[in-house]
Amino acid sequence: MSQPVGTLSPQVTGDLYAEVQTFYARQMRRVDSLDIEGFAATFTEDGEVVHAGGQRQSGRAEMIAGMRAALPRYKDIATRHWFGHLLIEADPADEDTVRVSYYTLVTQTDREGKVSFQPTFTVDDVLVRRDGGLLTRSRVIRRDSPSAPAAS
Repeated sequence: MSQPVGTLSPQVTGDLYAEVQTFYARQMRRVDSLDIEGFAATFTEDGEVVHAGGQRQSGRAEMIAGMRAALPRYKDIATRHWFGHLLIEADPADEDTVRVSYYTLVTQTDREGKVSFQPTFTVDDVLVRRDGGLLTRSRVIRRDSPSAPAAS
């Protein structure tokens, strides 16, 4: 987890929580349906993604190029992104900025119906409000790994 639970700001409204959940549902349906341009449009023009392997994509054009290059990996499979345990914080200094940390699980189903699970990740996003809607300004993706046991 990127932030200790005890440091979270006050609880956000139910309306904001529902808005963020709906934003992610729409964003992930676009990527899962391979709507590359539609997915990229859910980021700010200068949006940035830092992938778990350290690769950085800045701007929609770079994101689209990276996704196009990866398309052969998704031939003959249905991919689904599942998000959970969202921690949502409104930025007290900027009412148009929301920080979200969540866990993600990705499933892939082949033509025979066999489901495989990909590694799990923790994701930290910065969402911004533009023209009445949310867009992703930045996303940092970290692959989950076991924690070292506490020293006794």
